[in-house]
Amino acid sequence: MQNHKSIKQQNSSASVVGALLAKLRRNAQLTQRALAELLCVHEETIASIEQGRRSLLPDLAEQLDRILATGGVLAVAVESATKSEKSENFPLRAQEFMWFERKAINLSSYETVVAPGLLQTEAYARSVFRTATPAVSEEEVERRVTARLERQAVLHRETPVMANFIISEAIVLSGLGGPQVRRGLLQHLLNCADLPGISVQVLELRCDSHAGLSGPFVLLETPEHQLLAYTEAQRTSRIIADRDEVSALAQKYGMLRTQALNIRQTQDLLKRLLGES
Repeated sequence: MQNHKSIKQQNSSASVVGALLAKLRRNAQLTQRALAELLCVHEETIASIEQGRRSLLPDLAEQLDRILATGGVLAVAVESATKSEKSENFPLRAQEFMWFERKAINLSSYETVVAPGLLQTEAYARSVFRTATPAVSEEEVERRVTARLERQAVLHRETPVMANFIISEAIVLSGLGGPQVRRGLLQHLLNCADLPGISVQVLELRCDSHAGLSGPFVLLETPEHQLLAYTEAQRTSRIIADRDEVSALAQKYGMLRTQALNIRQTQDLLKRLLGES
């Protein structure tokens, strides 16, 4: 979890950039709705940025600069805010994704190497963060573990999120963290699968062909029914809002659901592995 100082700094930066955007928008004599329509985003997106509740991402800042004819003021402001962030802060795109994740009404996650963050146990998450290269301090590991566990509140909301997780069999066979950590993860996956609205499927290693060879990704639907995708690679991440790209990933996910073990078969596999561990 981020410490108080870093959270305060992050919120302050977002508030300053948001206030600047609001001023520039009013100077251009545009309402939040009108600006949102020009950007093809929801009005709530503009409102949240202006109120400092969400970070303005570099790509969107550049679009705003073009529409508002600001000469690059917002892009520079975002760059400056990014540089001022402490190293323990989440990257901007990860922050943005987690903001959407907290409010999502539907989630679909495909993972190939490690268990999805929303399904990790504390011990498993700690094992993941201790593998970081370059290495981080134990204090930093604990901050990250706490932040990861806090994200899992989305699975326990009063109005449950509908979520499906497809994970590679390699994840449940992996010895990451040792036998106890692995056993804890297997039991936790079974427990999570019993939560309202949550389903877990395993994609077997022996599957001779599947739609997920290009790597992991997450799909989500916002309360405003906007469809988004999120991908991560080495030291980078990306939020995708383009309808064609999101549609292509949704098609991949649909195929993966048919190629993975069904829910009952997955539970049987996890129970068998749990009995062998």
